[in-house]
Order: sequence, then C-alpha cells, then structure tokens
Amino acid sequence: MSRRSRMAGGPLLPQLLLALAAGLAQAASLAWPGSGQPLWWLQLASMAALAWMVRPFAVEHQRVAAPWRRGTFVGGLFATAWLAGTFWWLFISMHSYGGLPAPLAVAAVLGLAAFLASYYAAALAFFCRYAPVNRAGSALLFGALWLLAELARGVWWTGFPWGAGGYAHVDGPLAVLARHMGVYGISAVAAALAMGVVQVRAADLRNVRWWALVLAAGGLLAWATVDRLCAVNLCHTPVRRAAPALSLELLQGNIPQDEKFQSGSGVPVALQWYAEALRNAQADLVVAPETAIPLLPQQLIPGYLEGMQQRYAQGAQAAMVGIPLGDEAQGYTNSVLGMSATTQAEPYRYDKHHLVPFGEFIPPFFKWFTAMMNIPLGDFNRGTVGQASFAVAGQRIAPNICYEDLFGEELGARFIDPAQAPTVFVNFSNIGWFGDTLAIDQHLHISRMRALEFERPMVRATNTGATVIIDHRGVVTHQLARYTRGVLKGEVQGRGLDAQSGWAITPYAWWVSRWGLWPLWALGALVLVGAMVASRGRRPRGN
Repeated sequence: MSRRSRMAGGPLLPQLLLALAAGLAQAASLAWPGSGQPLWWLQLASMAALAWMVRPFAVEHQRVAAPWRRGTFVGGLFATAWLAGTFWWLFISMHSYGGLPAPLAVAAVLGLAAFLASYYAAALAFFCRYAPVNRAGSALLFGALWLLAELARGVWWTGFPWGAGGYAHVDGPLAVLARHMGVYGISAVAAALAMGVVQVRAADLRNVRWWALVLAAGGLLAWATVDRLCAVNLCHTPVRRAAPALSLELLQGNIPQDEKFQSGSGVPVALQWYAEALRNAQADLVVAPETAIPLLPQQLIPGYLEGMQQRYAQGAQAAMVGIPLGDEAQGYTNSVLGMSATTQAEPYRYDKHHLVPFGEFIPPFFKWFTAMMNIPLGDFNRGTVGQASFAVAGQRIAPNICYEDLFGEELGARFIDPAQAPTVFVNFSNIGWFGDTLAIDQHLHISRMRALEFERPMVRATNTGATVIIDHRGVVTHQLARYTRGVLKGEVQGRGLDAQSGWAITPYAWWVSRWGLWPLWALGALVLVGAMVASRGRRPRGN
C-alpha cells in the first residue's frame, strides 16, 4: 500500500485510543453501571466507532482497505478493553475468595481478555485484507467476520461467550431477531449495520435510491420496535394460555460467599434456613439455588435429605434443590435433585454439563494455577447434553446450572422433539463469587435472551441475586431484592405443552436442536470465502 493510502487511514495512536474507549463503551452497553440496564444504541455506537477505524476509504477516487496490521491492533485493543471491562469481576472470585495475589488476579483477567480478543483481531485483519470495493459487500463481510469471531469465542477451548454484543439488544429493536437467529446472529447484524452506517457519504444524501433504502430500513426498524413494545405489554396483544400457571417459590439464602462452605458459619445457617423454607413452602414448585445444600449427601446428618424427600413424596408439590453429589471413587457432580410424589423410588437428577474452567475443572497444564487458589470442590465430572426434564403439574421443567444458560445451542438440544421440549427453563446459580457487581445484571440479561430465543419462561433461583421470574417474552415479571434472604413468590406460564395448541418451537430452537451452531459457521465462512475469491483479481492491499 502506498504512503498516501497509509496517511488516509489516519495516525495509529489516536485510533488505538479511540478503540480503547469504544471497547469500554461496548462493555458498558451490556449493563450500564448504576442501572444495570442494557443500552442497544450504545452497542451500535461502539461498533460504529470500530467500523469507522477499519472501513475502506477513498484514495485518488478509489476505495482501498485499511492496512491489515492496523485492523489487527485496533481490533485487538477494542476487544481486550471490551472483554476486560465486561468480566473484570473475575478478579473478585480469584483474589477475594480464591486467595490469589492481586497482581496475579489482574494479570489473569487481562490475559484471558487478550487471549479471547485475538479472535477479533484476526477477524479485522481478514476484513482489511479482503474487504470488497463496494460498500454493501464491506458491511456484509464485516458482519460475517464478527460472527465468526463471536462463534470462536463461544465454542473453542470449551467456550466463554460472556458479554457477546447481542446481549445489549435484549430490550432493543433487534431483539425481534432472537427467535430466528439467536444472540450471535444479532451480533452479526449489529456489526453489519455499523459498517453500513459509517460508509455513508455526503453524495448519498442526494441519491433517491439511497433514501429509498433508508426508508425501507426505517420501516423495518419501526416494525421491530412496535413488535418489541407489544412484547413488554405496552400494546395489548392477547395471549392464549396453553395450561394453568405454575405457582413458584424461589429461595434466596444470601449466604455470604466467604462463609458458604465454612462448617462453623455458612453451612449450618444454609442447612437450617433451606430446610425450613422447603418444609413450609406452599407453591406447586419450590426451587433452591446452586449448592443450596453445600455438603455431599453422605456428609449430612442422618435423615436430613431423606426427610426433605419425604416432605414432597405426597401431594402435588415438587421441589428442586442444588446440591453436590458423588464420592471420591466415582467423582463429583454439581447437581440438582428433583423431589415429588412421582420420584419416591429415585429422585430426579440433573448434572451440570458445561463446567466453569478453574472453578469446576482444571484445564491441562494449569494445575499450578488452581493450586494457588482456595476454591472448594474444584474438579467435577460432566453431565450429558440434553438431559431429561423434570415433570411437574403437566409442565416439563428444564434445569441449567450457573452459566450453562450462556450456551443456547446446548439448551436447544432438548428441542429436537417438540412434543417433549421444555415448557419452562430453571437456572440455578450462585453469583456470590463475584460480589455485588454488574455480573448479576449481565447474567440476568443472558437469561432474558434465552427466553427470547426459545420463547420459554426462564426462572432463576440464586444465592444472592438476581432471583427472578422471566416470561417467554424476556420480560422480568417478578424479582427479589438482591443480597437479601427471602422467598420470591409468583407464577409462571409454561409454553408449548400441547403440539395441537398452536404453540410451535421457534425457528432458532428448530435449527439449533438439529445442527447446533454449524449453520452460522457455514454462513460466515461462505461470505469470507466469497470475499477471498473476489479479491484475487484486485491489487494486493499492502500491510
């Protein structure tokens, strides 16, 4: 690339500073500090700033791409700032509760962010190398490469897609796309829109076809906004009920994390309070959070767990309780036990499948790292994908534990047979590891996105918050104050009970249950290969 075209791209240092600021803005868009609300317009603005820095620009009346090294640096810094600004609270779990020295905890957070940012750095390097000469093609390629980067972060090395850009749109106009393409598809569309906007030229304002395109896009945006407003009850759209509502009691023990596994403090408090709450509950379904019972069954006093099971062995009530299971010979699992009159012979059991690295399993070559932290029960066995649901009052209750609700493709495995698909999701979590931070709000919005993708309610029972009931439209209908000990009472309306009732699974649930995320991988790869083939006849873009 000529010196003149390099100058047209602008000095590198100001763009790196802009990339840093834009990345932090993207992190804030997922849950705004103070309110915890997602800001879809801020996510689009941050992506537009990134797109502006790597967009093809005009040199001597020809469109050329930004240098690929510039794309690498800008993309890497943007993503590192975004990801570190999103999950900085990992520092609390590693340092405050795990005992890792503060400098090492900071280095670990930044190292993880930088490693995951490499996917986005590579994506923008490819964009700068193969960006088409036409603006529509550039926008399409930018969205496709962003999609591939998001997928890589969500799948490779067990996946850690926390903070994907699409979660900022859970309340925005693009939320209407969730039932069709999921959160990764929303991220791709947002990226493509951002690149399309920043390529608008002054001459376009005098072009009739450009204004027709703007009006068409505006009409789609207005339709999506009205659709979303109706979803949150600002419009009075009639809702046909598939079955009677299920009454709930969600237990939030608020056991301090530094006491939760201490035999002289948190353990006896948890055992007493949860036993009493479960004994006195009146709802159809009672839910206690992840590791509500912090001991293995063989460590409990004789009769404790048996008495709990006997309480629900008669009548129509049911309970689901988070508890670790297993032994040294068989290994341990992070599990949920379901108790009802239909499970007298053997309680329902769900074992967590998607384990947290360093917290629930030790990655290869990192035993030295986990040895430096004081985290109890740090190596679990995995459950299988697509485990059976728990039957309660005609509903099919599908549990997931901790950040398993981050992986929609794994929840979707249960929808391969619509007649047996879940009618309600239940998340069991303990976000106490991360303090009273935005991690609570971020996880709440993740659960809301799953509700939108599958159009199924998501019920959340947690140790410290957010204990909520989310309906099938992604709307929080009931919520318990965070960091309080109490019981959230409410109702949930299951969806999809009867194949003849008119409730069908969403398009996203249909294709993700059959092919996982492969259709998105294929779509992104197809656009990239097409751009690479088209670039063969063009002059190399330089460095």
